[in-house]
Amino acid sequence: MTTSFIQHEFKAFWRSKNTGKAIAVRVILGLFILYFAACIGFVAYHLDNILKKTSDEPNTVIALGGLMFYYYIFDLLMRFQLQELPTLRVQPYLHLPIKKNTLIRYLSLASLRSFFNLWPFILFTPFIFKVIVPQYGAIAALTFFIAVISFATFNNYLSLYIKRKSNLNGWVSVGFGIGLALLMLSDFKFHIISFREPSKWFFGHLTTQPILALLPLALGTLVYYVNFMYLKGNLYLEELGSRKESYKSSTEFPLLNYFGKVGDLVGNEIKLIFRNKRPRSALVMTVMFLLYGLLFYTNKHYGEGWKVFCGTFMTGVFIINYGQFMFGWQAGHFDGILVSKINFRDFLRAKYLLFTAVSTVAFILTIPYAYFGWHIIAVHFAMFLWNIGVNTTIVLFFANRNNKRIDLSKGASFNWEGVGATQLLIGFPLLLFPYLIYAPLAWFNHPDIALVILGAVGLLFVTIRGSLIVKLEEDFQQKRYTIAEGFRNK
Repeated sequence: MTTSFIQHEFKAFWRSKNTGKAIAVRVILGLFILYFAACIGFVAYHLDNILKKTSDEPNTVIALGGLMFYYYIFDLLMRFQLQELPTLRVQPYLHLPIKKNTLIRYLSLASLRSFFNLWPFILFTPFIFKVIVPQYGAIAALTFFIAVISFATFNNYLSLYIKRKSNLNGWVSVGFGIGLALLMLSDFKFHIISFREPSKWFFGHLTTQPILALLPLALGTLVYYVNFMYLKGNLYLEELGSRKESYKSSTEFPLLNYFGKVGDLVGNEIKLIFRNKRPRSALVMTVMFLLYGLLFYTNKHYGEGWKVFCGTFMTGVFIINYGQFMFGWQAGHFDGILVSKINFRDFLRAKYLLFTAVSTVAFILTIPYAYFGWHIIAVHFAMFLWNIGVNTTIVLFFANRNNKRIDLSKGASFNWEGVGATQLLIGFPLLLFPYLIYAPLAWFNHPDIALVILGAVGLLFVTIRGSLIVKLEEDFQQKRYTIAEGFRNK
């Protein structure tokens, strides 16, 4: 049956309307992968020499072992962000005499085709043959190789399990990101825990105690089984939906009832974000980038100008990341919006309300950066006002010039759908306009006055929001048919 599944996937690919575009994208991705593989292969070949020059540990195997857990944490983060879930149109097979276990086994094993599973082979195989085989023999080398591949398999199925759970509850991905960030802070910033010593001990003893390789092998097998059982329990669509009846949807916010129709539109957009992969990733990235300040505020080499960038980015990353594809998120039902009784001014008010709410939450979550100085909070507040006033208006202005369709079911990694000239141009005013005010005044040693002006301009845009919405609606009425025509092109 596995051969049949592969044949069906090939036929579905070649018979698709977007075959030409898909081939072009895969060729480009293939070139990128070859380039990165060549770079990694070069590093892998000289890995022993790099370790000798950068590590105080004379034994290169133990020196590498001390870094392995960090590599796998980074690998897990990259998989979570970039690795796509393996897919198969299951419904046509469910009424056929095919065992469920066969379908699930194929889905599970298909994930091993990910290019992330190539990196351990490319990165560690030269080291194994150059260092471990001559010093410890073939048995030790095989043990080390099994452990490396087993941990990669563990990461592969763990990331898939978390992403599948996130499809039902978006807070799972948020919790995963926060948990991973706290672990890294506990190690590098607060020194509460350390992954280096257990990593050094485990991989350092693999060469003399081969039985240790059974631990990662057991972990990989266990998480594969957990994935297998999860897929088996959710193979049918009605099984995916039946569990949601016992609790209230997390997107039902009573507070939105006070905003009437605008609140209903915001509630619908929140449901759109949580129920679809690509917009949900924009929300996840918003939470992840709240830690962006730790990169700049802990390093004295970055000047005051970088605080403006951080304040703009952290309090407005959702506006930048999610807003640049406006109104492409509604492309699938945009014709319905045009012919419905929805007042487009209410539609725009809902966008303003959504951006304001998310930016407000983001600003509140950045208040702990006061640990590095209260001046940082003043910068964040000024840029928060700028984001909800100026940047939100810029995003909605460019939205009237975007006619690129987005398929909500597709993931965000390596997905250029919906990307056009509008998205390339919008980043300049969003990130550079604040510096047109800040840079000249900062040059004459008046950065605080610049912040006051930035905040005042943002507040001014907030107060005249009603008239801005009228202008945006007039602009939309002139371009709505062009936008709708572009959204119909699949």
